[in-house]
Amino acid sequence: MEIAARIDDRDWSQLAIGERIAMVEREGYAVIPDLLDQAHLERLRGEASKFDTTPVDYSDKQRGRRAIEFTGGAITELIAHQPTIVFLKELFGDEVIFMSYTYARSEPGHPGISLHTDGQPYGSQIFGYEGSCPCVVRVLYYLDDLTPEVSPFRVVPRSHLSMHRDANPYRRYVDHPGQVMVTATAGSAVFLNHRVFHGNFPNTGTRARQMLAIAYRPGWAGPQKEVSTWTDSQLASLPVSVRPFFADRNTRHWDFGGANKPDDMPSVAPGIDPSRWERTD
Repeated sequence: MEIAARIDDRDWSQLAIGERIAMVEREGYAVIPDLLDQAHLERLRGEASKFDTTPVDYSDKQRGRRAIEFTGGAITELIAHQPTIVFLKELFGDEVIFMSYTYARSEPGHPGISLHTDGQPYGSQIFGYEGSCPCVVRVLYYLDDLTPEVSPFRVVPRSHLSMHRDANPYRRYVDHPGQVMVTATAGSAVFLNHRVFHGNFPNTGTRARQMLAIAYRPGWAGPQKEVSTWTDSQLASLPVSVRPFFADRNTRHWDFGGANKPDDMPSVAPGIDPSRWERTD
């Protein structure tokens, strides 16, 4: 039997910066409304309409295209969208690394995406070793209104915080009594903590819902095994604004031989300060 979901209908525009950080870190998701204006949406829709798409293995009503970062035009330029990067730098610090970019279209009759995580610490057939990064935020830009009938986002808040066997990131669920439905207007984006259990609901409406999903991570949080890197010709094709985010995807900052009392330890670190969730600036 299908489980009814509470709709998270809060006024997302009223959240302060600290509340947005808390939503991503603690709840596993946050919506930032109106990140894209109408003209920007029209450009993106126009370019996305030219994509050749393939269906997923469970339904021909869910279609998509992977690795669209070198498409050019507004699609590629979206990687450097300034309001998004500003928020990501608040989450990550100054180093923001681009990891992947996909297009998805849920058509009428789409049965919904099972509850799952994108963060899988040992890699997987679906996500490769990109999923092994300990920290990733996927920005889901919605090109069409997200309504209760047209494949709204669904999430089990705080599920990424559990240590229980039910939180094994390789598990999938048909439904969950704690799931929440998230709706949004076209041009809004969901900032998704990749470890939270999430998916989407069926499309029982009469139109398709399009989405552009871009994954970023902080510089320290590299994959457990090497993933493919960018070629010189690929990097040369990028707009100047986008190029800074295309660092080596295997970048990670770690210190296996770290000492108990290393030199020059800092005594201030705003990124882990408990008060970060109370910021209003």
